[in-house]
Amino acid sequence: MSAVSIVIPNYNGSGYLKGCLDSLQNQTMTDFDVCVVDDASTEGSIADLVYSYPRTRLIERSTNGGFAAAVNDGIKATRSPYIILLNNDTTVASDFVEKLYKAIDPRPSCFSVQAKLVNMYNQTLIDDAGDFYCTLGWAFARGKGRSVADFIFRSNVFAACAGAAIYRREGFELFGLFDELHFCYLEDIDIGYRAKLHGFYNFYEPIAICYHAGSATSGSQHNEFKVRLSARNTIYLAYKNQLPWQRFINAPAMWLGRAIKRSYFAKKDLLKAYNEGIKEGKELIKTSDAMAKRVNFTPKMMSRSFEIQWEMIVGTFRRMFNF
Repeated sequence: MSAVSIVIPNYNGSGYLKGCLDSLQNQTMTDFDVCVVDDASTEGSIADLVYSYPRTRLIERSTNGGFAAAVNDGIKATRSPYIILLNNDTTVASDFVEKLYKAIDPRPSCFSVQAKLVNMYNQTLIDDAGDFYCTLGWAFARGKGRSVADFIFRSNVFAACAGAAIYRREGFELFGLFDELHFCYLEDIDIGYRAKLHGFYNFYEPIAICYHAGSATSGSQHNEFKVRLSARNTIYLAYKNQLPWQRFINAPAMWLGRAIKRSYFAKKDLLKAYNEGIKEGKELIKTSDAMAKRVNFTPKMMSRSFEIQWEMIVGTFRRMFNF
């Protein structure tokens, strides 16, 4: 059994996948295996490409279940104590695996470690230095578009971006895998939230470097699919992870967050998609599937919810300052 398994979800991303796999060939740490999960791509088989790399296997899904379903299949198919999730539109530094492994292994209370995601096309800029979540109902990438020189120190984050992060299998065994009802978007915030409720923490490791093209699957930074799913999942995320008192006190901020988003997306001719997503989110939380996914709070988790609520309030000011 390898110390680390790397799971790479793929959907119509063969143009990027070779570069990603190439960058894993000369790692300073070699005790890892790779599992590519193809989520029912329509561009043809990638088997010949995948099997040309050592220690690499392929899982081919017959139906498209989204990011969460794809990575869950990879996690379940592997046995390593640590799992690195890596987007197909990335390339990594030669010590990427080693740096992430050494960051998480000696810290038993750490669930995930976020790598430094750098813009592939302008490597002076950060793509993601850890994700935060706030009372507005927004999740946001720390440092996006800012200089890499500003993010050279290790820092706790709300959650790791699942595009380039290492996870502790023990956490998955304790509180479950990625929630497939999200399909894609915010599933990494959700699992980071659950980890915090169970007493784990997540942090950012600046010396683990990954270069990210961005939006290779969805097609662009803003599109109808992404806007609709993200809006839908903001409703679901709060419903399943927050206690009634939290949802009550966060309601004004959530309303404000939606108003700001509506104004923003109206200018981009995406208001209809955003409103449809909010409507779908409200319908989703009424279903039995969503109800079954709600966190079953223990007394310790209720206590931790106060700490998380404060972190969300701080996150609100952080986001508004950067906005």
